[in-house]
Amino acid sequence: MQRDLDLLKSVFGFDAFRPGQAEIVAAVTAGENTLAIMPTGGGKSLCFQLPALLREGVTVVISPLIALMRDQVRALRAVGVEAGALTSGNTQEETDAVFDALAEGRLKLLYMAPERLASGGTLNLLRRANVQLIAVDEAHCVSQWGHDFRPDYLRIGDLRRALGVPLAAFTATADAETRGEIAAKLFDGTPPRAFLRGFDRPNIHLAFAVKDGPRDQILAFAAARTGQPGIVYTATRAKTETLAAALRNAGHAAVAYHGGMEAEMRREVERRFQQEDGLIVVATVAFGMGIDKPDIRWVAHADLPKSIEAYYQEIGRAGRDGAPADTLTLFGPDDIRLRRSQIDEGLAPEDRRAADHARLNALLGLAETPGCRRQALLAYFGEAAEPCGNCDTCKEPPETFDGTVPVMKALSAALRTEEWFGAGHLIDILTGNSTEKTRARGHETLPTWAVGQDLSRREWQAVFRQMMGLDLIRPDPSRHGALRVTQTAHPVLRGEAPVTLRKDTIRKARSRPVAKTLVSDEDAPLLSALKAKRRALAEAQRVPAYVVFTDRTLIEMAETRPQTLDEMAQVSGVGAKKLETYGRAFLAVIAGDQPELHPSRRKLAGRDAGALYDALQEAMLRLARGGDGTGKPVSCTPSTLRHIAERRPQNLDALARIPGMTRQKADRFGPAFLEIILGA
Repeated sequence: MQRDLDLLKSVFGFDAFRPGQAEIVAAVTAGENTLAIMPTGGGKSLCFQLPALLREGVTVVISPLIALMRDQVRALRAVGVEAGALTSGNTQEETDAVFDALAEGRLKLLYMAPERLASGGTLNLLRRANVQLIAVDEAHCVSQWGHDFRPDYLRIGDLRRALGVPLAAFTATADAETRGEIAAKLFDGTPPRAFLRGFDRPNIHLAFAVKDGPRDQILAFAAARTGQPGIVYTATRAKTETLAAALRNAGHAAVAYHGGMEAEMRREVERRFQQEDGLIVVATVAFGMGIDKPDIRWVAHADLPKSIEAYYQEIGRAGRDGAPADTLTLFGPDDIRLRRSQIDEGLAPEDRRAADHARLNALLGLAETPGCRRQALLAYFGEAAEPCGNCDTCKEPPETFDGTVPVMKALSAALRTEEWFGAGHLIDILTGNSTEKTRARGHETLPTWAVGQDLSRREWQAVFRQMMGLDLIRPDPSRHGALRVTQTAHPVLRGEAPVTLRKDTIRKARSRPVAKTLVSDEDAPLLSALKAKRRALAEAQRVPAYVVFTDRTLIEMAETRPQTLDEMAQVSGVGAKKLETYGRAFLAVIAGDQPELHPSRRKLAGRDAGALYDALQEAMLRLARGGDGTGKPVSCTPSTLRHIAERRPQNLDALARIPGMTRQKADRFGPAFLEIILGA
């Protein structure tokens, strides 16, 4: 222990360990397989750098970003530690220097990206170098459930087995599911010694805001912190450029950073950020993982992050020195639509896409919470906390109201439509907006039709967003985003649990303009599914996606939903060759989004009763409000229609004995139903 402290002081300049560091250093030095979850700024790198000096041989550090490796190597050399990195960004002189240091036995820490493990010569190199320990930084990248999955991280377990050395894995963000996958992939399922050192960063002020002129919101946030170094994260490369220009025009020192820039330009931005005071970097999410700059005073998200894990890691780049730091995260319907489509258009298996939607719901819950944000954030990672007093909702508690009744209406609409529809169609039902789809499916006869006219469409969208954040409903990837009612909602439906909603986000929704989108909310999930199919086919053939079908063609498919090859041939952009090559594949995707084919109807597929069911349903829709169209809405359930189609009652008395057929329904539909049955 004394030797640990001597090196801690003489090499790194610290008089004592931070809380939790000493135990981890001891375990790693002793050669125990270790998994350490530590908050950003908690001193993770020291927990493998110090053991590397205490142990014989070389420690190889697997790290995800060149910037991160360069920064740590530079810092280690500055304190006299022999360290090097083998990266694609090396000059030939840098690579030669690393190989010379390995050959002479001088190197103690060797950094490399996981992608280098795919090289056939890497294993032999590490064996010759006398590697005695593997350290894995940002270990959450091994998890397909996490937010930064890197496939080459899966090779690390094979490397550990081949070298026969202990492994220490480190990350700042991993929920229970991700921690389990890290253990499975890196340690063959044998539990490592785990250290969970908490997720709280009490010095960071947390704040969210609904987008309302987002550029002006970011400019105002930066203006209040003039001269302080900060990071603005955006969802797209193009936005980094435009927002950086806006900040410069407002008098700030600001630069853009994204993966499309030349490597030398990116290194120059990294250098300036390290050395200049008050520089603002507007970047995509990759920036900052490798920047060990302790005095970043603020982080703003111009767009909603992908998940709570991503959010936590990105805000964690602020205030690493322990001094106060501020954050602001903007969000709006377009952000949520983008993140949903990214999940739906991915090629991940259905269970992973469902988990990613749940993670996004958790982030919406954090954004929409009326309570302490830090409590909600830490609860996601399994930690309990008291109200922090250092977030926007603690300092200015939002106005709330009892939203139980509107939530029950929304849940009822989802259940009465067999959980086959997204928010757009459910809002049409709640607001009484008659569309071709509501008419074709008979939804204008539902008890929930037009019961929500006290709220506008945009206000209902805000309600549905908060319901997702409360995990009352979840998108179902297998049904192209149709909303399923969760177990959490059942007590609400039974009247056993109230629901509190924020009034401010619903009030703001009342005045916000409607964003222009490629397709309607109802068709957006199907468009995402069609794009995912297009990507899979294009990748298999090694051609650009547009060679399969253009966006315009997919949009028309999503809107018209062709059911047969004949109908598909009428879609613009579908010629004879493409119809033959791709037609059935895309029809299969569209068929997965056909809620009108109720399970009761599917049971009759291929039977005469199926056609009879369809004729009965058509008559029911025609007579739902009586022969003159002014009567009280009446309808039969799909199950009742199936029983009628199967039993074929021959008179009104027999019809009235069918399960679900009341006398009122028999009076309304009986003559028409019998005419169809007797004529069949």
